[in-house]
Amino acid sequence: MAGANADSSDDLLARDRALLIETVREAGELARAMFRTRLRTWTKGISSPVSEADIAVNDLVENKLRAATPDYGWLSEESADDRARLGRRRVWVVDPIDGTRGYIAGHDDWCVSVALIENASPLLAAVFAPATDEFFLAARGQGTTCNGMPVQAAPGDDLVFSKIAGPKPLVEKLDRSRKDVVLYPRIGSLALRLCRVANGRIDAAFAGGQSRDWDIAAADLIVHEANGRMTSLGGEPILYSRAEVTHDVLVAAGRLRHARILAHFRGQPLS
Repeated sequence: MAGANADSSDDLLARDRALLIETVREAGELARAMFRTRLRTWTKGISSPVSEADIAVNDLVENKLRAATPDYGWLSEESADDRARLGRRRVWVVDPIDGTRGYIAGHDDWCVSVALIENASPLLAAVFAPATDEFFLAARGQGTTCNGMPVQAAPGDDLVFSKIAGPKPLVEKLDRSRKDVVLYPRIGSLALRLCRVANGRIDAAFAGGQSRDWDIAAADLIVHEANGRMTSLGGEPILYSRAEVTHDVLVAAGRLRHARILAHFRGQPLS
């Protein structure tokens, strides 16, 4: 029976992986079709932009995933929070368009981000940036790929500021003696910023406080499976689909560089 249960679990994971890939690709193509067209836009809350493309993509993803997995929970930036998710073992966590501000402005740094959470940790993840043709995929214990090719976070522990992305005041704390910090060019989508740690395009990325589950859940697994780490500045792992979905400052990097950054913020010497 144990073997049968393992086979059943593997089959379920394979089904969900295929469903995730199909859904995220379809969602990305819909977002691409609406990109740089005349869109109705409005503001949510104090200053969060939303477009009709966000809603259309959200509806597509929700309809496909919830129809196929009715026993899973659901958490999305563009849906009312269904608190029934708190009692579910598996939960889809979705940002239909991460980087909406840039999307509306016609910039390329946006993506569709979807993760499947199991018991508060990511199990499957896909991040698709259609404008730059980057499709990141990860499964727990199975590594990360970008466009089907395995990727790894940059090795080493050196801190080259031009290869670090994130809020400048935060990054400057890595070396208070420097007044001329030049960072990697801004990436409007937080999920995409973190994923580019996974494929080594940048060495490290910070997320300022107030990121939400949907901003980071998929990228978290993608970084982890690329031999990186993503945690709070205190080194605590990130838990998802809890009652509170907002997070403090986070850092992602390859394992050695991540450890060096944490040591610095704990007050230890960088050398």
